Amino acid sequence: MEEAGQKLKRVRERLNLRYRDVEEASVHIAERHDNGEFILGLSRLADIENKGTVPTLYRLYSLCAIYRLDPYEVMSWYSVDMSKLPADAAQIEIERTHPIGFTSNGYGSVQVPLALDPGIDLRKTTYLSRMIQRWGKLPLMLLEGLDLRDHRYAFIGSEDWFMYPILQPGSLILIDETKRKIVNTGWNTEFERPIYFFEHRTGYACGWAHLNEPQLVLQPHPASMANSLFYQYPEEIEVIGQVTGVAMRLEQARRRRARSAAG
Repeated sequence: MEEAGQKLKRVRERLNLRYRDVEEASVHIAERHDNGEFILGLSRLADIENKGTVPTLYRLYSLCAIYRLDPYEVMSWYSVDMSKLPADAAQIEIERTHPIGFTSNGYGSVQVPLALDPGIDLRKTTYLSRMIQRWGKLPLMLLEGLDLRDHRYAFIGSEDWFMYPILQPGSLILIDETKRKIVNTGWNTEFERPIYFFEHRTGYACGWAHLNEPQLVLQPHPASMANSLFYQYPEEIEVIGQVTGVAMRLEQARRRRARSAAG
């Protein structure tokens, strides 16, 4: 914390700002927002710089505005790494299915395969880890080339068995928001049938759907032993989009299923 304060002090000194200058600038910010919490008093600023006092959210905002600093970087000075937010969230199980509000901010990195064995045959099932010649870190902002502007992410709740075993509890799903039209026919197998993500009056749901306006039937996978759900459309339920990708941990889902059966 003390090191973070010293970094802020060095930034202030490089800008040739006195304590009084910072205080006056923060007063202007407080007046703009009609909130005195944004004000940085002289003694408080000195404590932040020299005693390791952690600024409040409002004062941190003022410091970043006055010093022209990126708040994500300043938070990292206080050992709050925002790039780890999605990974930390993934460790916390929530029973109900829900969307993810995190957005890409260009921070963080991800381990990706940078080089594959040229002899790999992608037509066959392959133990990919053995075929990767080199791993490396790429900034997450480079993944924006995948054009995810029309996509959202969501988690299948840890106790949501509605689409089991196609979508297991705890699965991370990718939702295409451009595909909101419910189609009632046009597939040959259950794997080809579109799965949709919905928001309804009490939360969120994910499953197959049959639309016979004004009624929408949310249909589960037969193996889940769940019952179909009926809604008035569009008054009681909204289509967020179609599920176009999924990542799930099979072992973890089996353990949850066994635990639920035991209970």
